[in-house]
Amino acid sequence: MTDDRTAQIGQLLAQLATLMADQPAPREPEPAHRPARVLFTVEEAAEQLGIGKTTAYSYVRTGELESVLIGRLRRIHADAIAGFTARLVAKHRAA
Repeated sequence: MTDDRTAQIGQLLAQLATLMADQPAPREPEPAHRPARVLFTVEEAAEQLGIGKTTAYSYVRTGELESVLIGRLRRIHADAIAGFTARLVAKHRAA
């Protein structure tokens, strides 16, 4: 009886191997599309501007670099960063 059982298990393993070989390879999950960020910390804005965070905080304090408070968190909108750089460039072109 054990020889029959061994033969039966062998057949089942062969069928399983055939079924697994016929399976398509699993697809890599596609990366989720993440929208571009629009709000940045002062440190992140400073990094984007290529300036130190102390300088960035100074610009925020004077209002040259617009920011908003969300609760107790200060954030800078991407448009504010773009506007700040545009004003700097225009200012230096005029000089």
